[in-house]
Amino acid sequence: MVKKYTGVAIALHWIIAVGIIVNAALPWIWEAVSDDAVRPLIDAHKSIGVTVLGLAVMRLLWRLTHRPPALPASYKPWEVTASHAAHWALYAIIFAMPLTGWIMDSAWKDAATHPMHWFGLFEWPRIAPVMALDEATKKSVHDSFGAAHSLLGWVLYGLFALHVGAALKHQWMDGEAELQRMLP
Repeated sequence: MVKKYTGVAIALHWIIAVGIIVNAALPWIWEAVSDDAVRPLIDAHKSIGVTVLGLAVMRLLWRLTHRPPALPASYKPWEVTASHAAHWALYAIIFAMPLTGWIMDSAWKDAATHPMHWFGLFEWPRIAPVMALDEATKKSVHDSFGAAHSLLGWVLYGLFALHVGAALKHQWMDGEAELQRMLP
């Protein structure tokens, strides 16, 4: 019998995963589109990012109040440790990516004249203390949080590859029903 995650945990996992995958792809796409097509892609990136942040809060609260199924007994101790470390690192990235993006966006020189709208439905607030900074400090905050956001993106690519690679290794090489634990 496969020990599965709860339906809520599975749904949050896959919705967040799709959001992250789309958001990780958008910067690669907007590099190749015309100037008038890039703004809607950036706006979608921001909307997806804050959505992932909200879902991450829900996922963390669910995780803290619902024990996940135990890992298979066949896992070596180092694999258990690595699994836990990778999962908590992914949680950190799921929070850090949208927060660094939101701070960077709030420090954008044109933020006051270009409101951010969540999927075009309503205005998403910028972070007021960041917007209130003097122009030189805002530029520094924008640039440093932009660099952090970009660096975290590369860390995310590595963690994603590790996460997927480990799941496939356990599924196909070790013969564990790893994927079935997180499939609906």
